[in-house]
Amino acid sequence: MSSPVPEFLTIGHVTRDLHSDGTFSPGGTVTFAALTAYRLGLATGIITRADTEMSAALPTLLPSIALHVLPSQQTTTFANQYKDGFRTQYLYARAEPLQPTDVPAAWRAAPVVLLGPLVQEIQPVFVALFRRRPGAIIAATPQGWLRRWDADGRVWPTPWLEADQVLPLLDVLILSHDDLLPFADGNRDEADAILEQWSRRVPLLVATDGRHGATLFRQGSTQRFPAYSVNEVDPTGAGDVFAAAFLTFLYQYGDPERAVDFANCVASFSIEQDGIQGIPTLEMVEARLGKW
Repeated sequence: MSSPVPEFLTIGHVTRDLHSDGTFSPGGTVTFAALTAYRLGLATGIITRADTEMSAALPTLLPSIALHVLPSQQTTTFANQYKDGFRTQYLYARAEPLQPTDVPAAWRAAPVVLLGPLVQEIQPVFVALFRRRPGAIIAATPQGWLRRWDADGRVWPTPWLEADQVLPLLDVLILSHDDLLPFADGNRDEADAILEQWSRRVPLLVATDGRHGATLFRQGSTQRFPAYSVNEVDPTGAGDVFAAAFLTFLYQYGDPERAVDFANCVASFSIEQDGIQGIPTLEMVEARLGKW
């Protein structure tokens, strides 16, 4: 593990994302988010669990990112199937959960912390490990707290039972609008009502909505921001790229409105190529922002 405290620390499982041809790509919120923050100019770090093979590969896959990898018998492994804009997901292996003691004491001072659970591997108590202070940001993408899986590995939605416990301890919550549709009978207005309710318990909430852009909630008020129109190749990880870009800009400039537009732009690159290949550099983002 590298000794310096990362500016951007993200916690959760790295994954093997399986493809139909039998190959795989590295994935998981921590992978997409850390690489995004690094390419946008921040020193980044990951706390995760993985098997021996993945642990050995990560320094090559993520050569400029500080890694604190705990041992596991398995690496969390997913297969994603997309049809008509909807994803069917299968969980084929799950690494052991992370523990609060897995977080190095020095790294608890990281100014930006993103909790990125995928398969219920992060306990709510993790949020309390990081002290809220001016200029620092504690954030979460709760998709892994909204998932369960059956005996075949098929992933299904499940209510986030600890929301009321976790939200008051966060500065930012970022999630996909689609994550809440199962709990609103597919009704977007009802999903917005849940988001509005949650937004009264956390200073900033951002809901991404694919080609519809993103919505910023602040204490119940809403602002909508359009997406950047591009040719979609692979949407996997776009929400994680958005989250990291939003937090990076917010940390550097403190402007949540501009941060949403910036993050929409960064995420537009990520869907134009497979996996982590589409994550852009800051120069690429600035050029697109100037053009649009």
